Amino acid sequence: MIHIPGGTCSDLCDPNMKMTRRDLLRIGSSSILGLTLGSMLKLNAIGKEASAGGGPGWGKAKNMIMVYLQGGPSHLDLWDPKENVPDKIRSVFNPISTRIPGTKFTEILPQLAKVNDKITMIRSMSYTPNGLFNHTAAIYQIMTGYTTDKVSPSGQLEPPTPKDFPNFGSNIIRLRPTTEPMLPFVMLPRPLQESNVVGKGGTAGFLGKAFDPYTLYPEGDDMDMSKMDKVKVDDLKLPPEVFSVRLQRRAKLRESIDDAMPEIEKAVANYNLDEYYQRALNLIVSGRARDAFDLSREPEAVRDRYGRNTFGQSCLLARRLIEAGTRVVEVVWPKVANSDNHSWDHHVDLTKRMKTQSGPMLDTGLAALFEDLDQRGLLQETLVVAIGEFGRSPQKGISTSGNGNSADGRDHWPYCYTACIAGAGTKRGYVHGKSDKTGSSPAEDPVHPMELLASIYHSFGIDPETIVYNHLKQPRELVKAKAVTKLFA
Repeated sequence: MIHIPGGTCSDLCDPNMKMTRRDLLRIGSSSILGLTLGSMLKLNAIGKEASAGGGPGWGKAKNMIMVYLQGGPSHLDLWDPKENVPDKIRSVFNPISTRIPGTKFTEILPQLAKVNDKITMIRSMSYTPNGLFNHTAAIYQIMTGYTTDKVSPSGQLEPPTPKDFPNFGSNIIRLRPTTEPMLPFVMLPRPLQESNVVGKGGTAGFLGKAFDPYTLYPEGDDMDMSKMDKVKVDDLKLPPEVFSVRLQRRAKLRESIDDAMPEIEKAVANYNLDEYYQRALNLIVSGRARDAFDLSREPEAVRDRYGRNTFGQSCLLARRLIEAGTRVVEVVWPKVANSDNHSWDHHVDLTKRMKTQSGPMLDTGLAALFEDLDQRGLLQETLVVAIGEFGRSPQKGISTSGNGNSADGRDHWPYCYTACIAGAGTKRGYVHGKSDKTGSSPAEDPVHPMELLASIYHSFGIDPETIVYNHLKQPRELVKAKAVTKLFA
């Protein structure tokens, strides 16, 4: 019996899973027809290449930084201000011109206004929520591409479980593994969170812990602006009594033992053990991750440029990690979604909090990241996405989610909001879509969060409808959506 396997045998659309014993035996029996294991794999590779996708932006991204503005920033008070509207809708912040003719931001974003010719603004992000549009459900959707049926009476989701759909970063590093001795996926400086639901949508879920992000959560509460100076990299250092030579000698001994195993038994027994053992060894011996995490290696002027606060230094660290070979970095806004102060959840005191806390941090840090990546030539292969789970209500002082709102506050609004993306073949100085005159709904080219996720996968040369298998071995698409190719040059 001749059986030509795909990239896997339990998951035909996953090129990184190993073959089973049965598939290897099938390949072995096919050699009587002149097909060796090597030729079978070669034919398989040719088949994959022929079925690859394409179009604008396909495969341009080699790595990515997600700047996740958890809490839901107000598009009307940042990058989609409206003029000639009633006071209850109009932002208290004055509109200012940007590098894109005819496109205005508010005075809260003077630095981003100077660099928006490097990015694409999507002013028509939109989705219709099912039930309460709470933070946790919305975070889960943008991070995984799926919604969940299990919602508590308060609108929150259950805590993370191994049955969850994977974070997009976990899918990317599984389908596009790193080749450098570097942490493939890093999340910092705090977990995704609403109230007591911590980390939902931020794990590898049913893919397994091997694809979880490395989480860098420094000590200190969310109001500690110097917490990034407390980053500890001791766990990435070799103990004094263990030298690199000795560690490598041990690895060679292990390799010698492995080489003595029969070929088929070796393929079946090892699975990912050798791969992860070698990655861990290379990571520690090279010191690459340790050096990347060391912000003191940056000139003081560069650190000042990003802003001496948690968000700014997290953006700087993201750039350093990308330079060192990390595939995906997720910078989570350094304040829990449902909270006060510099949280984007501006139900009350929007004017003061945005002007003195959240606004300046976003403007300085994100603008520096775009400009720095571009100056270093990293923006060509680095996709940057900045987005929240939703926007804020056009009308101030009303309740759309069951929360109380002051006259100087806006409630949750998933029907229309703004995202910005840059790099990896995306258009520069482009505004995609348009909101209506009050910023309530898209007037042109609406983009669903799942379509944005599909565009991210497309940018990495991954078909958004690639099939993965959940914990019950049921086939599921990475995301049920098509890429928005108009975003790419």
